[in-house]
Amino acid sequence: MKELIIAFGLFLFIEGILYAIFPSKMKSMLKKLELVSDSQLRSGGLVFAIIGFIIIYYIKN
Repeated sequence: MKELIIAFGLFLFIEGILYAIFPSKMKSMLKKLELVSDSQLRSGGLVFAIIGFIIIYYIKN
């Protein structure tokens, strides 16, 4: 459970840094996100989730 909390904190830290350093770029990126279809977002999210799982699996073992 401790690792999950650390991972969530790291996620928030990285997101916060991106918005703090590149606020205008992040706004334009979010506007472009509306142009992407739901199926493309779902596929991309699934791919990143699988990659993240594989990384965690190999690091923990």
